[in-house]
Amino acid sequence: MNTPPPPHTSAGRTRAAVLASVLCLLVSGCSVLGAAGDGPDAGGGTGGGMKVTLVTHGGKGDAFWDLVRRGAEAAAAKDGIDLTYAGDADPAAQADLVRDAVRDGADGIAVTLAKPAAMRGPVAQAKAAGIPVVGLNSGIDAWRPAGLLEYFGQDESVAGRAVGDKLDDLKAKHALCVVHERGNVALEARCAGVRMAFGGDTDNLYVDGTDPDAVTATIASRLRQDSSIDEVVTNGAQFALSAVEAVRQSGSRAKVATFDLNKDLVEAVKDGEVQFAVDQQPYLQGYLAVDALWLYRTNGNVSGGGTAPVLTGPAFVTRSNVSAVARFAAAGTR
Repeated sequence: MNTPPPPHTSAGRTRAAVLASVLCLLVSGCSVLGAAGDGPDAGGGTGGGMKVTLVTHGGKGDAFWDLVRRGAEAAAAKDGIDLTYAGDADPAAQADLVRDAVRDGADGIAVTLAKPAAMRGPVAQAKAAGIPVVGLNSGIDAWRPAGLLEYFGQDESVAGRAVGDKLDDLKAKHALCVVHERGNVALEARCAGVRMAFGGDTDNLYVDGTDPDAVTATIASRLRQDSSIDEVVTNGAQFALSAVEAVRQSGSRAKVATFDLNKDLVEAVKDGEVQFAVDQQPYLQGYLAVDALWLYRTNGNVSGGGTAPVLTGPAFVTRSNVSAVARFAAAGTR
């Protein structure tokens, strides 16, 4: 992505920032809680009034994005950045939010690419205006063609295949993969990965993720219709809890597993209501995306050299290891 040369900053301060970022990436499952409070020792100085806008496809009521936002806010506080968060599940509306950030003169933009085609135009406008744009969370196959500088997230196909292998280990035979946002490339890639690796049958079930009661009812109805389903795989922590309730209502003997994590899901894993969760570390995604824009603007750093994504997952959280992340989940950062 062709952007103006980043301004010069203190070498000592940026070396500390780079070291902190590299150490975090090298340590599996690391928490960014400490980094947010390290102040000058972690990143040094301020962003000099730097303005960053984070634009996601987060839908109304989806608590997953609270974790992304908290991570972004922690990085912004450390770096002295003026952060604006905006989100809309409608791709056209999300595109307009990116255009708004360009018009407002943002110094950097972080964006999710759940619907890559809708983002091409706005990203091109940012590029033409000399604004660096990084990607996070969704669009691992689209960020380079779209002209983004860096990408932070999980390879959803890899994560899906890992879940498929896990289901084989658990002797499952028939999985129902619940998609709460039709057309979202990340969710589709997960379910496709499950289908690719799982030795049993895999069916997709599309639900309205903005209506929790409807999610429960739709899953319960499908379980009543097909008693051979012995595993429900959801694409979000809150939907896993809906699936647990659906299993109860339907009288099914199906087990529940999920992608993504939050504090309520941690308790469900502890209690054995959910078999496992795949943690992509959304807090870390938000943190790294904002911090990366600061590092680029102040020191010219590009994580992954602009050619490789920075992976934040997948990692399995099970009943045997859930206690290791429970306190962070309780704090709202995992």
